[in-house]
Amino acid sequence: MKRRHFFTAALAAVGSSQLGQFSGRASAQSAPASSAPASSSGLMIQALGHSCFLFSGSGQRVLVNPFRKIGCTAGYAAPLVKADLVMLSSRLFDEGYTEGLPGNPRILFEPGVYQLDNQQIQGIRTDHDRTKGRRFGRNIVWRWNQGGLTIVHLGGAAAPISIEQKILMGTPDVLLIPVSGGPKAYTPEEAKQAIAVLSPKLIIPTQYRTAAADAKTCDSQPVDAFLNLMTGTPVKRGGSSLSLSPAALPSSGAVIQVLTV
Repeated sequence: MKRRHFFTAALAAVGSSQLGQFSGRASAQSAPASSAPASSSGLMIQALGHSCFLFSGSGQRVLVNPFRKIGCTAGYAAPLVKADLVMLSSRLFDEGYTEGLPGNPRILFEPGVYQLDNQQIQGIRTDHDRTKGRRFGRNIVWRWNQGGLTIVHLGGAAAPISIEQKILMGTPDVLLIPVSGGPKAYTPEEAKQAIAVLSPKLIIPTQYRTAAADAKTCDSQPVDAFLNLMTGTPVKRGGSSLSLSPAALPSSGAVIQVLTV
């Protein structure tokens, strides 16, 4: 396997959540990390299956949560796409599998505030289950700015968002949120509660059951259970990618965008 750059973080407590530091260039904060002004030329979001997405904009390609083809991801094509930066929410096979990725991308997998060139990226520690992480460990929520948009990818969140975590996550323009249920992801009801806390403008459901799942080993449910619960919130469907600009976001309320592979 080609050598990859793994960035580790020293943890510092902030209330009930934890933040790390990287190379002494970032410090634990009690407010969301802010990025240096980025190009507002827009963002391309491409769904690759489950919670794996490729974000292209501001001259950068960011890949989040590449997976191994197993269980709920068995029928998807392996997400072996070229990226400058890879962010992992955990080291579980369905959201933290980096074997075979092309090139030599930087890989982030620890909570912390990272200063990469002129950009800050924040990894916020949460629980990956409803038993304080005792079963599936921690989940890393990623927050960053790209293409003039603030993005929060909740990874495999299963626990309610605390006040401290809400402060760190802020109010995202784009929220990627698991809605599948099961032991290590939000149920539709829990996802709705998290959306009410974060008040995003664009909601992209993740980790729901599709035809790509292995019927015997996938414990997720389809996205329709979540959509039926979100009555009153407009829903857009179609395609596996979305071209987005800040001007295209709703001025009030939120929109759900379902991207399918």
